[in-house]
Amino acid sequence: MSKARLVITAITVEKRPVSEAARSYGVARSWICTLLARYEAEGEAAFEPRSRRPKTSPSAISDEAADLIIRLRKDLAGQGLDAGPQTVAWHLEHHHQVKVSAATVSRHLSRAGLVTPNPAKRPKSSCIRFEADMPSECRQSGFTHYPLAAGTGTEILAWLDDHSRYALSVTARARVTGPAVLQAFRSASEQHGIPASTLTGNGMVFTTRSGGKGGRNALEHELRRLGITQKNGKPSHPQTQGKAERFQQTMKNWLRAQPHQAATLSQLQQMPDTFTAVCNQQRPHRSPPGRATPATACAARPKASPGDRTAGTHDRVRTDRTDATGLVTLRHNGRLHHIGAGPAHAGTRVLLLVQDLHIRVINAGTGELPRELTLDPTSNYQPTGRPSGWPKKTPRT
Repeated sequence: MSKARLVITAITVEKRPVSEAARSYGVARSWICTLLARYEAEGEAAFEPRSRRPKTSPSAISDEAADLIIRLRKDLAGQGLDAGPQTVAWHLEHHHQVKVSAATVSRHLSRAGLVTPNPAKRPKSSCIRFEADMPSECRQSGFTHYPLAAGTGTEILAWLDDHSRYALSVTARARVTGPAVLQAFRSASEQHGIPASTLTGNGMVFTTRSGGKGGRNALEHELRRLGITQKNGKPSHPQTQGKAERFQQTMKNWLRAQPHQAATLSQLQQMPDTFTAVCNQQRPHRSPPGRATPATACAARPKASPGDRTAGTHDRVRTDRTDATGLVTLRHNGRLHHIGAGPAHAGTRVLLLVQDLHIRVINAGTGELPRELTLDPTSNYQPTGRPSGWPKKTPRT
């Protein structure tokens, strides 16, 4: 029996005074008076717990936005693309001008029964993550198997930029060989520049270090000729090439979701070409700041090259967010400087590329360059140089 029922029974049946009941049961007189009023108005319903939900929810999203979340989830999943809460929130903001947090999206997806709990999944904190600081600083590669419509086996080779996750080359082959790997590497280098290093598995098409007896293969000779650092993951440890492995998983999910499967190798090549365009230009990625697309992340910073050694300069990259007035702070030589990016960029996630006194402020989501300047070490505030306030009146003549 609840305490509320005991108190009401003591007062209505035993005719005990309110003050005595309050002392006996250790409750406030005001609570008893409120409870009596509810009992007189509602009867037995007064003993049932009431909902604690607020009468109004000003920050709740509209029904249209909730329906849009469900529709986006189903559309993305139907295309074989990632459709997690962060991805759905990105599409809402960039394509429908609806800003909703990932937590809100997750809550609505769970209510709709579109999320399958997976508590046994390995926590992200248990993984050792690494990422190149600049585009072309490290280039990952790997290949995966995919069957044609008739069941004939093929292999798809991919070269991926480690920093931006930009898909540089994705080619379908009947079988990936050493010459095929070299040809794809040269093609990617002609279009996107020569990388500072490569990271691949230990397959014989990539390296002969794991048991080859015929000396270096074609790729190793090319890397040595260009001065490129060659790195290979541990045998039987594909997590080292995790970015390439994750790209292959996403690509194969997309390929399987297509209504028409390729019957020939040339038809299969058209499918990765389409997926690469979507992945590079349209699909947001969770790793770059602001969930930028790989193309935006690749263009936001200067590219590395073999043997890059910038001596005598202090180079760094910072991720930050401008304040409500469009300012971002940067410490130089122990002194804090305020850099104006303009009110139009207030609350924006930005990248700061700093080389000594030369600074570039880049919009992390779009790759736009709101500000490029040479820092004045004697001034705490670095203005944009644009006039502020209301325009002055032109004097009458």
